[in-house]
Amino acid sequence: MLNKQKVLGLVAAATMGFAGAASAADQTFVTIGTGGVTGVYYPTGGAICRLVNKNRKEHGIRCSVESTGGSVYNTRTIRQGELDFGIVQSDVQAAAVAGTGKFADDGAFPELRALFSVHPEPMHLMARSDAGIATTADLKGKRVNIANPGSGTRVLAETLMKYEGLTTDDFSLAAELKSSEQSAALCDGKIEATIWAAGLPNGSSQEATSSCDVTIIPLTGAGIDKLLAENSAYAAATIPGGMYPNNADDIPSWGPKATFVTSANTSDEVAYAVVSAVFDNFDAFKKLHPAFGRLQESEMIVDGLTADLHPGALKYYKERGWK
Repeated sequence: MLNKQKVLGLVAAATMGFAGAASAADQTFVTIGTGGVTGVYYPTGGAICRLVNKNRKEHGIRCSVESTGGSVYNTRTIRQGELDFGIVQSDVQAAAVAGTGKFADDGAFPELRALFSVHPEPMHLMARSDAGIATTADLKGKRVNIANPGSGTRVLAETLMKYEGLTTDDFSLAAELKSSEQSAALCDGKIEATIWAAGLPNGSSQEATSSCDVTIIPLTGAGIDKLLAENSAYAAATIPGGMYPNNADDIPSWGPKATFVTSANTSDEVAYAVVSAVFDNFDAFKKLHPAFGRLQESEMIVDGLTADLHPGALKYYKERGWK
């Protein structure tokens, strides 16, 4: 399991210790938009940058990570040309390409390009054990965090609420906290429950369940069955028992996959270098976070990818005989 310090340490390692690099004039600088520092997006970006920067002298690309508001923010900022790459939920990727959901006002983004998917992201409905919450129906009248606007978790929270027949009016408080703020708010009693999606394990869930008496609520039933039947971007998932303190049994859930994206404006050479840095060092990549342990190349180049593959990525996959 990762604590917050280890999560931050992983990313710090991505930007340190690269002696003998080319001069700044010879380098291409790229930035990966991630999420809150206690989630898995931030260390995922750090892991990718670490491998890219490892061979910086060869390809001249210097990679850095930026903690952001999450999937929706990353997608919009890539579209605006202010981020080069981003980690986004598979459902957010699909909505951006189509110009639906959170992107209805933005319009379709056909220039979005996929590179690969990463880990599954189960939903975590975390509740104070003294709050009397055993199902989603028990959220009525409670103080509930539905995540910050611009995050992928906010999209998922609204999707969950829709299929469980809930609105923000059902809560005594609908908080809009970032993932880095939710654990403290939960343990301090400012909120009674929080909705959160992330890879396994993640620092925010670890922090909450280690710091106070928090239960992760099962997400099952007719509403969830309908949600999965009508939304192909999501799949059933399980949070293993014992992964987090005070949660000994397997917890049924659902969620999207994390995906790594860019735009058509990114050069083929840069996309190729970033993708090859990950897959040429795949065993090393899988060791950089527990959420990566079960990843398989054959699934990563297909699962959760609605946008067209970037030509630079496709070139690499063809060279490997995967496409």
